Amino acid sequence: MNNKIAPSELILNTDGSIFHLHLQPHQIAGDIILVGDPDRVEMIAGFFDVVEFKVQNREFVTITGFYKGKRISVVSTGIGTDNIDIVVNELDALVNIDLQTREIKPDKTCLNIIRIGTSGALQGDIPVDAFLISRKAIGFDGLMNFYARREEFADLEFENAFKTSTGWNSLLASPYVVDCNDDLYNKITDGEFISGITISAPGFYGPQGRELRLNIIDRNINDKIESFRFNQMKITNYEMECSAIYGLSKLLGHHALTVCIIIANRITHDASIDYKPVMKRLVNKILDKLIQ
Repeated sequence: MNNKIAPSELILNTDGSIFHLHLQPHQIAGDIILVGDPDRVEMIAGFFDVVEFKVQNREFVTITGFYKGKRISVVSTGIGTDNIDIVVNELDALVNIDLQTREIKPDKTCLNIIRIGTSGALQGDIPVDAFLISRKAIGFDGLMNFYARREEFADLEFENAFKTSTGWNSLLASPYVVDCNDDLYNKITDGEFISGITISAPGFYGPQGRELRLNIIDRNINDKIESFRFNQMKITNYEMECSAIYGLSKLLGHHALTVCIIIANRITHDASIDYKPVMKRLVNKILDKLIQ
């Protein structure tokens, strides 16, 4: 039996690097910070004492270096769960597939993957510029429904309650619900973080209930989300990547966590005046927690 992964399925560049990220296995650390904005990679790397590698292809920028003796990689994903599908699968391939033989390694490596991003609150009592850590993620994108075994790691009871409560439209992708990694959660969280449940939407406008010139299919969706409760839990915020990071990481055996700054509140209509200094403080806080 041929265990090799075909060139059409695992595409490599002429230098042996993985197709989209243009990375080789020695260029990534075991602790990886994901950001959407490529410019944020440079900002985070500005905290490093030493930079080893910088690699860029399209929106995917990677810098690997050392922060107080800890080797860390920062990777930009661009926007959306479709890009997360590329990034997480390729990061996994770098550590768990021998790129020369194209064979899956018998001994697997577990990565720590932390997304640092921005988000919009869905509860009126969550202030702008707050730090929110995603205990659960709800995927409106449907990505994990393409993968086998996703139900083994999903909170099916929560999914069904949410679809029933909102009268979920059958034309939309079926939502999936995945938990963060408890070890990373306990390592990162403290009294400054709000613990919440995050929706990852497949777009910024209609999928998050915004209307410009196009009407959306359910104008009451955000009201339904705000009022939804399950076992005393409530949904706290929208963003666009967390659910795929959690789902793919669960299936592949990696640890994942998302932390975001609340830059707008969709209920009170408040918005941050300038979230960038707050982002720098969050980044410094996360980096310090990673070395503990």
